Formats: sequence, structure tokens, C-alpha cells
Amino acid sequence: MRVIVAAIGRPSRLLAPAIREYEDRAARYWKLEALALKGERAGSHRPLTEVRAVEGERLRGAAPEGSDLVALTRAGDAWSSERLARYLEELAVSAHPGATFLIGGAYGLDRQLVRDARHRLSLSPLTLPHDLARLLLAEQLYRAGTILRGEPYHKG
Repeated sequence: MRVIVAAIGRPSRLLAPAIREYEDRAARYWKLEALALKGERAGSHRPLTEVRAVEGERLRGAAPEGSDLVALTRAGDAWSSERLARYLEELAVSAHPGATFLIGGAYGLDRQLVRDARHRLSLSPLTLPHDLARLLLAEQLYRAGTILRGEPYHKG
């Protein structure tokens, strides 16, 4: 089963090593593919809705056919680490193609993309920079793998 993390923008130099570390760890448990997609610039002549729509199409295009779309949004549902692990396990045992986690850029996710997503996941009610959200998600994907294998990383 594939797990794709599609994010608008590249990680900062500060967080890139930590993101890479946790994505490498998570890749022990999932066929993980992390994508940093080009962001758009807003300006006085370009409405934010247009910027989000263009970025949304890039994110949508990163998801393989049949993959569950999981939009990361502060207005989403707060899952426990165990809930995330169960979700990924259910996909894997049902021979599902996988999940694509969508992380918006500076202006957030396109509203239609959020509506179309099968799940809306909140990592925090706070607004997070895309690279910090990517780090938190990578760590949780790693944690989910350790939970499912009964490894000692997760203390509950």
C-alpha cells in the first residue's frame, strides 16, 4: 500500500533534516512517497481563491487513481495516533491502493479539494507552516507503523 505525502512548498533548511529522518523511518512501514509541489504567489491582480485552486489541482494530480484523499486542515477531525494506525491498517488489509495526505501552502487548501477529500485531518487547531505540518505527519506515520508492529517507540 502506498502512502503519499503531497505538500505545497519545500521544507525549510531548519526542518528538512528532521522531515527526512522521519520520512525515512516511516518508509520502513509504508511505501512512502513525499512530494514537494510548487507553490503559487498571490498578488493584487491574483485572488487567493485562484492561487489555492491552482495549488489544489497540483495536489489532486499527485494522488494516484483510487487513493484516499486526506486533507490536512485545522478544521478537520483530530485523530489519535492509534486511530491513524488503524486507518492505515484498514487500507492495507483491504488491498486498497493507499492514501494521499494533502498539505496546503501559505494560503491553505482549496475548498473544493477539502470537500472532495474522504477525510479531513487536523494535526492541531493552530495554523501550522506547511513544513512543520509535514514533520508532524511524518512522525505520526512512523509512529503508526511502530504501533501496528508492537514496537516500543509508542508509549501510549
